[in-house]
Amino acid sequence: MAARYNFPMDTAVPDFRQAFLDFSLKQGVLKFGSFMTKSGRNTPYFFNSGLFNTGESLRRLGDYYAQAILASGIAYDQLFGPAYKGIPLVAATAVALAAKGRDVPWSFNRKEAKDHGEGGTIVGAPLAGRVLIVDDVITDGGAKREAIDLISANGATPAAVLIALDRQERGRGGQSPVQEIERDYGIPVIAIATLADLLAYMRGRPGLSGHLSGIEAYREAYGIS
Repeated sequence: MAARYNFPMDTAVPDFRQAFLDFSLKQGVLKFGSFMTKSGRNTPYFFNSGLFNTGESLRRLGDYYAQAILASGIAYDQLFGPAYKGIPLVAATAVALAAKGRDVPWSFNRKEAKDHGEGGTIVGAPLAGRVLIVDDVITDGGAKREAIDLISANGATPAAVLIALDRQERGRGGQSPVQEIERDYGIPVIAIATLADLLAYMRGRPGLSGHLSGIEAYREAYGIS
């Protein structure tokens, strides 16, 4: 699949993406400063989705996920949330979609198979048709690969992966983990917002200008082309 990324200087951020970034900043989920990533890079911004930790913040987050799905035009029959972070996210997204008139089944997986009761690793609707995976971010892509393989092993078709923020950052090679998923499985990865969206958002807000140069420099060093 061809890369879909660029870094426009003056492209306006779509309304729901701008609202999502506003919301993330106010919730303390999106922070600026100096942070160490899992890969050992010193990053000038950090996104911690675990801080969407109240009922109202989760409700609003689910609505942003739903808006991103509808804006993407992706065809899907079911939602799936990988354990563990994906479980509340997929539930909130399913509720938000139902409120918008799109009522779809959803499910998630256990880390270990249950040997009593209904058994198995899948909880909720049986996996069938085109399945859209809902999670928070893609770090190295391992959890998403496991989810894709699990869906395929159950006879369903992975349709896409939906995440909250795409850092558009190279992994160990020349591509990002998002691009590697798209390349290896031939499915799109959708994000509510991307690094390009964040930069466009920051350029329109003088109060964030002090952080802009650091993020632009980080993108020059580690961003995908």
